[in-house]
Amino acid sequence: MKKRIVLLPGDGIGKEVINSAQDVLNAIAEEFNHSFTFETHEIGGAAIDLYGTPLPETTVDACKQADAVLLGAVGGPKWDNNPSHLRPERGLLGIRKALDLFANLRPIKGFKNLLHASPLKEEVVAGSDLLIVRELTGGIYFGTPSERRDNGQTVVDTLAYTRKEIERIVDKAFQAAQGRSGHLTSVDKANVLESSKMWREIVEEKKAQYPDVVVEHVLVDAAAMKLITNPTKFDVIVTENMFGDILSDEASVLTGSLGMLASASLSEDGVGLYEPVHGSAPDIAGKGIANPSAMILSAALMLRYSFQLNDEATLIEDAVQSVLDSGFHTADLHIPEGRQVGTEEMTRLIVDYIKSQNASKCIMSCYV
Repeated sequence: MKKRIVLLPGDGIGKEVINSAQDVLNAIAEEFNHSFTFETHEIGGAAIDLYGTPLPETTVDACKQADAVLLGAVGGPKWDNNPSHLRPERGLLGIRKALDLFANLRPIKGFKNLLHASPLKEEVVAGSDLLIVRELTGGIYFGTPSERRDNGQTVVDTLAYTRKEIERIVDKAFQAAQGRSGHLTSVDKANVLESSKMWREIVEEKKAQYPDVVVEHVLVDAAAMKLITNPTKFDVIVTENMFGDILSDEASVLTGSLGMLASASLSEDGVGLYEPVHGSAPDIAGKGIANPSAMILSAALMLRYSFQLNDEATLIEDAVQSVLDSGFHTADLHIPEGRQVGTEEMTRLIVDYIKSQNASKCIMSCYV
């Protein structure tokens, strides 16, 4: 298989962890006889510094021609005082819109040897394995008008959705639930918002097409509470843009570390974009201690969703789990009686697992 992958390192530790993902993908290509070509472009603060814009047209054009896109992270205090159109985050919003990445998939899984780091009791979070499907290109973040009026005394933001926008994200969520345990929770605010009433109506219409999926409707405030009190009751959650933004960030702390969480942003028929949930972490950039796992797991999602390489994706996920099981961890994690390693060492251990038929023996022998 030959695939063209665009790398968008972005800012801070994004540059370091994306190198780790590339190393892992090269190992996969070697082991499975694939051909991945990589092309690097700028986004975010790095693009502002070089081109005066957080999203150059050359970056957009390259991404549109790619088979998939890997993004590191954007942002940092260097650009905090920039006007809104010159903030690094505008590059992220812009590439999502340019590629019509309407569906954000964020898996939240509790790694058993990291549960002690969760702010929740281990018995509450143990067994958590859920997927949040968030609509990404509509809703209040993109609605117009969005402005200040009356000499700044009144502010207006618009929450707008078309039927098509809701239907396609709901279909994506139903399909995801079919591939998991067959339970879909639709989150809305139908007791207050007209957009949520339409959302719930469409979910009800769609469920007839997916008779193997059990559907539950939950108001967003109740969903926020249940994510903390009973996270194992969720399988797939689908919701609109702003609710999904908040709930996915809330759910991300269940596992105890942002450094382990990947995400996928998908279009209907075109390129997908894959990125870790964590930010650019400028305070540790360049120190060689960043956790590459979320970026590497994002690459696994790319193999699964964009290239349909499920065996290869599973091997990467198994490699990350095996390295953790062997006690190796980066500075953001803590495994009792484990051994702390840096970004390059963590990456090398994961690559060693992929390349070795006797993975556990290789991992232990690397540090004898």
